[in-house]
Amino acid sequence: MSPGGLDVVAELVAGVPEVVLAVYAHPDDADVACGGTLARWARHGASVHLVVCTDGGRGTPDPDVSPAQLARRRAAELAAAAEKTGLASHRVLGAPDGELDLRTTFVGELVAIIRSLRPVAVLGHDPTAIFFGQEYFNHRDHRAAGWALLDALSPSAALPLYFPEAGPPHQASVAYLSGTLDPDVWVDIGETIEIKAAAVECHASQFSGAEPGWAAEAVRRRAEEEGRRAGVLHAEGFRRLRLSG
Repeated sequence: MSPGGLDVVAELVAGVPEVVLAVYAHPDDADVACGGTLARWARHGASVHLVVCTDGGRGTPDPDVSPAQLARRRAAELAAAAEKTGLASHRVLGAPDGELDLRTTFVGELVAIIRSLRPVAVLGHDPTAIFFGQEYFNHRDHRAAGWALLDALSPSAALPLYFPEAGPPHQASVAYLSGTLDPDVWVDIGETIEIKAAAVECHASQFSGAEPGWAAEAVRRRAEEEGRRAGVLHAEGFRRLRLSG
């Protein structure tokens, strides 16, 4: 029985992957999309790694802020959030915002990272999710990062003749795509919802002009919505792709 008293049939992801790689477009994306899951798995012993593909230097409505200045600020915000979440590592590839689909080395870079870290589970954007009602359509960089990650996972990272200079091949077991219109599994983040909220709050450059605490409250509301779908108090939903086994 769900917290709201309704019978819910939903699959909750069981177990904790040993090594996890999250690949997201902008410095705040992973915390918003799957910060509760990353924190939960890190808390339970997973080695959790994050790759941020852009420098975030254009993510502001303020015309007086230089991209370099904003990129430095967002890097500091990312580091603070990563510490709260308990990440084993995080790195920034540094592409300019809005230009990921022009980065010809992108898939190869991701293949090298996958082969180096050898993750069991990989998380990233669902590139097929484009239109969210009449109010929002998915960012160009989210779509580019999602497609590149899928291309890197299969077949490239798994087969030795793709990018042979990137190291021995590796096949991740499963991918979880966030920001999806078609979630089919959920992770219970009840124990880490406040960690997620605190990590999202670190990205203050993205909430200029908002009331204090607005971002954390929005995170809680969204997690409650997904929790109702999953039959728990707080959850994050994903489209799961089984890549092996």
